[in-house]
Amino acid sequence: MSEFKLTTVEEFEAATARLLETGAKVGADSWQMRVKNQTPHCKFGEQGVCCRICAMGPCRITPKAPRGICGCDVHGIVGRNFLRFTAGGAATHSDHGREICITLGHAKEGGDYQVKDPEKLIRIAKEWGVETEGKDIYDLAHEMSDLAQEEYGKIRGNSRWLKRAPQHTQDLWHEAEIEPRAIDREVSCALHMTHMGNTSKPEALIRQALRNGLSDGWGGSMCGTEFSDVLFGTPKPIETEANLGVMNAENVNIVVHGHDPSLSEMICEYADSKEMIDYAKSMGAKGITVSGVCCTSNEVAMRRGIPMAGNFLQQENVVLTGACEAIVVDVQCIFPALGPLSKCFHTKFITTSPICQMPDSDFIRFNADTAGENAKQIVKLACENFKNRKPELVHIPDMKQKATVGYSVEAIVKTLDGVTNSQVDETGTTKPLLECITSGVIRGAVAMVGCNNPKVRPDTAHIELMKKLIANDIVIIASGCSAQAAARAGLMDKAAKDLCGAGLKRVCELADIPPVLHMGSCVDISRMMILASELAKDSGLNISQLPVVGCAPEWMSEKAVSIGNYVVATGIDTFLGVDPYVSGSTEVAGLLTEGVRDWVEAAYTVEKDIDKLGDLMIERIEEKREALGI
Repeated sequence: MSEFKLTTVEEFEAATARLLETGAKVGADSWQMRVKNQTPHCKFGEQGVCCRICAMGPCRITPKAPRGICGCDVHGIVGRNFLRFTAGGAATHSDHGREICITLGHAKEGGDYQVKDPEKLIRIAKEWGVETEGKDIYDLAHEMSDLAQEEYGKIRGNSRWLKRAPQHTQDLWHEAEIEPRAIDREVSCALHMTHMGNTSKPEALIRQALRNGLSDGWGGSMCGTEFSDVLFGTPKPIETEANLGVMNAENVNIVVHGHDPSLSEMICEYADSKEMIDYAKSMGAKGITVSGVCCTSNEVAMRRGIPMAGNFLQQENVVLTGACEAIVVDVQCIFPALGPLSKCFHTKFITTSPICQMPDSDFIRFNADTAGENAKQIVKLACENFKNRKPELVHIPDMKQKATVGYSVEAIVKTLDGVTNSQVDETGTTKPLLECITSGVIRGAVAMVGCNNPKVRPDTAHIELMKKLIANDIVIIASGCSAQAAARAGLMDKAAKDLCGAGLKRVCELADIPPVLHMGSCVDISRMMILASELAKDSGLNISQLPVVGCAPEWMSEKAVSIGNYVVATGIDTFLGVDPYVSGSTEVAGLLTEGVRDWVEAAYTVEKDIDKLGDLMIERIEEKREALGI
């Protein structure tokens, strides 16, 4: 048996450098070049002190000009910018969730979309007070689809999902006046509050930012996660592989990219059909390989074992291999650069959503009513493109790692229950995990999330922090691009237990798990909120007392700010490696890093030195343990 070895960031970078050589031969652009052209970045923007909300400006705050033309000071401007950033992220995640709810309404027996987890659908229906006895599962699915969509524009009350939180957390939200109402209303309210001539008081702006974040994590994202499980199956541990080496030079390579599993599930379904495989062979290929990038990759990896080619900043690399017949995208985190880049190769850049239309792409509109037909058309187009490949440009880096993915809340509970109980109750509890924590075998847990950002050496922060934390007996639960960084490095291989402290290593051996647990895509951070809530209920503690923290060391998108706000508002201290553009206001920065603790019992910590960031997380976990006397 060969000895386990991590893939290093240096090896990632060497592989990328080789691909960029190919790019240079064909005159291709790259994000590395564009970063150089865009630096140094605007300091006004980085501090959040510029305002373009009305046409009297744009205004920017300086010592000579301490107020904008309307009289708004730096604290109001920074606060408004932060809230608008949150609203953009909450709208994006929540609209993804809405599309899943709509797709649920198209599910039917024998159709393109079917109910894969009827038990979960029934469980949610009962939770929402819907009668299920004797009801056809598809009639129930359509009823729940309508109810879920009504969550976006309900005329009274609060989000249905809030009841999943411990009562203490619900009381905090109520007292702080940050309970989310209708999902869309919080986005609309945020934009209204930040219109010229409205709120400029930082406290009010940050309260709405937390509320808007909660409308995402305990609203739109939770809809996306829960009803994706109903449609496509609740994830269970499954073996896969990660890194660019998962692409196959002899096969038609289709790369799915984006966030919405409705498209990628259909692509995978048809690419695996005998009809399409035979068609690929007729075009000169040996078969079809589907791999993924970004969160669409996480979605199909955790349900189908589809290999993960890379995360956010790897999306150009899959085209630079010269072996990508089609990169098929849905929504979010997609570089417009993929259009012109693909034209330097034979690759088809296929956009599928009216939400995400880009120049230099083949637009094949994907629709729930015609999903199978659309997917078949796309797979067929990719197969026909195989013959246009230029062999002299083909280079697939010989690097990949094994990974075990698919640790939903249900899977974590079942896996750990199986270690301590011979007869596992399907509902289970988190008590085995709590016992590991209270005994000190595991010191705590970190929810590692977020993107890549060229401001941080890509993937370094994720990987180095994870190595440090697991060596200190802290288990990692990861999602999004952070999860893919772990998988590509090898930290989701069960053999990575050898990098752990003695306690965590023993747990990994007993439970047969890797030290970094893959929990899904970025909308699936809602799973982490459910897990934290269940831990609190089973322990009798408040969420804020648990030795658990969140971390986004390389975040870059509006979605990440929305996520951070709902994680903090849920009572989980959150650590950032990139400044959230609030440093220009002492009042806003003070609220986020300390003041909101009075409302929700948690706050942000920003530290750009990644080693120090790790130390601060460990310190906070130990403080929580000491406070509990464990």
